[in-house]
Amino acid sequence: MIKFIVFLVLFLGGIALMGIAHELPAWQGAVFAGGILAVSLGMGLVIHSPSNETRRSAGLEG
Repeated sequence: MIKFIVFLVLFLGGIALMGIAHELPAWQGAVFAGGILAVSLGMGLVIHSPSNETRRSAGLEG
């Protein structure tokens, strides 16, 4: 559950950074790049984290 919260904060925060980047008087490129990095980090965290919903405790035999 904590990984989902971290993902949500990174993903929505990154989208917000990309959204406000064009309105800033300076550092537009750095803020936009930071938004892309935050979204990518959030997605990578979810994609590469192990999932417990599909694991079987007894294996495939039983």
